Amino acid sequence: MSANDLKDVAQAMVAPGKGLLAADESTGTATKRFDAVGIESTDTSRRDWRELLVTAPGAADYISGVILYDETIRQDASDGSKFPQMLEKVGIIPGIKVDTSTHALPFAPGEQVTEGLDGLRERIAEYVDMGAKFAKWRAVIAIGDGIPSRLCIDANAHALARYAALCQEGGLVPIVEPEVLIDGEHSIDQCYDVTDLTLRTVFDTLFEHRVSFEGMILKPSMVISGKGASDRAGVEEVAEKTLRVLYRNVPAAVTGVCFLSGGQSAEEATAHLDAMNKMAPNAPWQLSFSYARALQGTPMEIWNGDAANKEKAQKAFTFRAKLVSAARKGEYSPDMEKEAA
Repeated sequence: MSANDLKDVAQAMVAPGKGLLAADESTGTATKRFDAVGIESTDTSRRDWRELLVTAPGAADYISGVILYDETIRQDASDGSKFPQMLEKVGIIPGIKVDTSTHALPFAPGEQVTEGLDGLRERIAEYVDMGAKFAKWRAVIAIGDGIPSRLCIDANAHALARYAALCQEGGLVPIVEPEVLIDGEHSIDQCYDVTDLTLRTVFDTLFEHRVSFEGMILKPSMVISGKGASDRAGVEEVAEKTLRVLYRNVPAAVTGVCFLSGGQSAEEATAHLDAMNKMAPNAPWQLSFSYARALQGTPMEIWNGDAANKEKAQKAFTFRAKLVSAARKGEYSPDMEKEAA
């Protein structure tokens, strides 16, 4: 895929009013979420759940692309087709998670580094043959007593840049995801400082590795108070500080910023995205979304592993996607939540 082709795919991923569904939970993470609502986790139940989402009537009006997990991209859907072909049939771009999860960073207690670079060039070629058009790699940065260290930020920035360069070489648009975790009691100002250093380091390293900014997507966390903070910042402050850190560190050449929800409630993640689009309608990048739980939570509870609940769960998913799409355009109002009733 040429540089222009990568740019075209990146632009399609952040088409007006649309964003990404992150359905790339590992088997372990998917099982935890299923267990929480009483669903047995099997390869079949996980396939059925992801198929329910991507085939929801009207979903393609709001979802531009879906990030798949290795298990899912290899599975046959109920109609016998592979997931990438099923997605493309309804106008949704297939993507794939390519990292192999986080692991303890040596000599850095409480910190992690994402692995998966070994053999990545060959895996990218295989995923391209399967129909994937973009990829995702997630790094995690924790805030706590004496952390993050510069070692952790540098190690993860290097891995993200290596991954992104290999993706572009192999014909995939890389989603670069440096997630500053919401876990903890930190203030929004602490989150701002960590996010500022993380993004600055990541983009310096991407530049050193000759990654084309036009052919990539940034998937950052929002600048937000820790979940355990005693005085959590409001919607307007989250939006203002998140935009400020983006303007300081993200080159205008980057095609799109697709925020992760990162443990926020569906309503919270939607309100924050809406506030940013209202504040910065002329931002140099498309301000979009790449949500997992914020899109899947209520529909999963409704489905509960029962095929009889499929249609109702799909309607709930499309409804939430519609609200996030409205936020993507700065047209969301909390009153719209009442329509769900």
